[in-house]
Amino acid sequence: MLRRLKRWASLSSLVVLVWGLAVPGAVAQEQGRRLEPTDGARRWPIDPETAPRPMARAAQASGRIVIDAKLDEPAWAGAEPISEFIQAQPRLGYPATEPTVVRILYDRDNIYVGAVAYDSDPGRLIVTSLERDFPALSNDVISIVFDPKLDRRNGFLFTVNPAGAIGDAQAFDDHRSLDYAWNGVVSVATAITDSGWTMELAIPFTTLRFDGRPGEQAWGLNVNRRVRRTNEVSYWAPLGRRELIPKVSRAGTLFGLEDLKQGRNLQVKPYVLGARLEGAARAEADVGYDLDAGVDLKYGLTSALTFDATYRTDFSHVEADQEQVNLTRFPLFFPERREFFIENSGTFLFGDLTERGYLTSVSQRDFTLFHTRRIGLTPQGRPIPMLGGVRLSGKTGPYQVGVVSMQTQGTANRPSENFSVVRLRRALLGNSDVGLMVTSRQYTAPGDSGRYNRAYGVDANVRPLGYLIINSYFATVDATSATGDATAGRVSVGWRDRFWNVGAMYRRFGDGFDPGLGFVRRRGMQHYYGTIGVHYSPGRITVQEINPYVQVDYITNLAALLETRSASAGISVSFADGGELSLGYSDEFERLSRPFGVAPNVTIAEGDYDYHDASISYASNAARSFSGRGSFARGGYYDGTKWTAGLGATWRPNRFFVMDLSLSRNDVELPAGAFTADLAGLRLSLAGSTRLFGSAHIQYNGQSDETLINLRGRFIHSPLSDLYLVYTDRRKVGTGDLLERSLTLKATKLLAF
Repeated sequence: MLRRLKRWASLSSLVVLVWGLAVPGAVAQEQGRRLEPTDGARRWPIDPETAPRPMARAAQASGRIVIDAKLDEPAWAGAEPISEFIQAQPRLGYPATEPTVVRILYDRDNIYVGAVAYDSDPGRLIVTSLERDFPALSNDVISIVFDPKLDRRNGFLFTVNPAGAIGDAQAFDDHRSLDYAWNGVVSVATAITDSGWTMELAIPFTTLRFDGRPGEQAWGLNVNRRVRRTNEVSYWAPLGRRELIPKVSRAGTLFGLEDLKQGRNLQVKPYVLGARLEGAARAEADVGYDLDAGVDLKYGLTSALTFDATYRTDFSHVEADQEQVNLTRFPLFFPERREFFIENSGTFLFGDLTERGYLTSVSQRDFTLFHTRRIGLTPQGRPIPMLGGVRLSGKTGPYQVGVVSMQTQGTANRPSENFSVVRLRRALLGNSDVGLMVTSRQYTAPGDSGRYNRAYGVDANVRPLGYLIINSYFATVDATSATGDATAGRVSVGWRDRFWNVGAMYRRFGDGFDPGLGFVRRRGMQHYYGTIGVHYSPGRITVQEINPYVQVDYITNLAALLETRSASAGISVSFADGGELSLGYSDEFERLSRPFGVAPNVTIAEGDYDYHDASISYASNAARSFSGRGSFARGGYYDGTKWTAGLGATWRPNRFFVMDLSLSRNDVELPAGAFTADLAGLRLSLAGSTRLFGSAHIQYNGQSDETLINLRGRFIHSPLSDLYLVYTDRRKVGTGDLLERSLTLKATKLLAF
């Protein structure tokens, strides 16, 4: 016990040292700053939390608008300017140093956004990519979010960089979830000038969801400008340092939109493909040449409710999974990468969700009642043929609705199955909500039709105060193979204001809780969690924020016997240039009731284990042409030792080429044996324009002793219509045995009516 107290005392001294370097004297948060009078009675800085939300008015275009980034049509001059942007960083609450002027027009078919981004040194604009959904945080950008239903919860986000690359997304639950797989039909043009850069954006009304009733309507609106070389972020509707533009509850309001019509909003997207498949890991029936075709359909039933249908669904163009190393006794979580399932995914969230900015030790990687990778993929991530399916998503009245039903084809090794989900949520008291979810996994092959797995869940997310949030859920499973306690539940409370970040949580998972369409990392346990941290802004030019914290996880079995205890503390320092330094220390206890294998011929025996480790990591400014990141951790690992090192480097010499290299090593020494687990990855990205892209991703996993090569070419031949050429090769390193190889050519074409 004395030794453990000394460890914590040493860590506390380190925290105090870092704090002292950044904080001059005993300055209290936000006190002692000089207020700078400017325009008359207004004084700076303003408080983004109490500042009134701005308002603007859209103007009806008097003639045709040509999307050429010139903004020379007479209608632009008559539109109300949106300006007076306020910094979120580096100087919270002060006016933006580089002016931005935005105007909004509309006609019968489109809403138009025109922007002039003045810049005192346009030769230093930073553009790192031309791809759609490019990394916005590493670029100069203008972003705009629309909340067409004015529900202050959901919105559509569009982000443009000076080279004309666009990123678009759907935002759900006031930025609780952001869906970058959503792609809308838009037109954009940009131009770099002697005084900065300009942008013109046309968004068809059929791309958005709004109330089509006659008369004038109001939308939520916010606009964001990022000047990447100075890491300056500013907003029209002011936001705090840790808030981002999809937080539509803090947006302004756009008036002046009259007699808008949604249109028919029918999209049909057929595809054709040809492929050559081979490899020892494939079933014999799947080896050879393949010629296939299918179609996706999207139809707007109402202004807020969308119907999707897919036939002979194919995801052969999707990038390969990121390799992972597993040194635990629990399964790994792999995120969804297939567009059909990611689109509108925020509607179907249920489980250990992370509230943005709130400290917690769990996420969807620990539990989600609906994990779409259970549909059409084996546990090893290999595709299962899909016949098709339907989806209904959106809003009807006060309810958010999501319904999915998918059917897989039977193979020699797997029976055909039907997967269905129903999700309902109702908004309450502003940003609070309650909901329910039902999932069903039903075997449909003859002789197996009696086998099923159904899960039922209810959840509530309540925000009774501005800084207080309460998350809860309860779920149960009914299945032909269910045994034991098949229930799960959680209650968590968090408080996050400008300075404090405090939270507590209790979770309980029965030993028989196994939802057929979900992911559960750990069953048969009770989990207690508590944390306290602060966010301090010292007011120095070089340091943006300092975040020290402590947290404790205490996990028992269902009989209240301790199995896992983790007490950790750390501190992160965010620098004004975008770099971040993190230090951490943890004290661990594990009780194993049964042995588990961690490597070939290496097994950790049952028993009690008490150990600790320390870590340090740093990531430099990702917007520079060359950036790096590194991490190192060393300490105990059950009855042995482990050190982990990770290095990464990204080189962006221009907007057309990106190279990213990542290396990691786990070196483990145990009485049962020593081993290493290495990961290496090289990713090359090429862009000929905003329509032509190529990438190569080469990975090595030392734990499985496999290499994976994924080469992809993509040409956008018309809006949301693509031509893909994809090559994949997976093989054993030691023997050279080919596990999987495929070459696929796929073409899609969007037809809008």
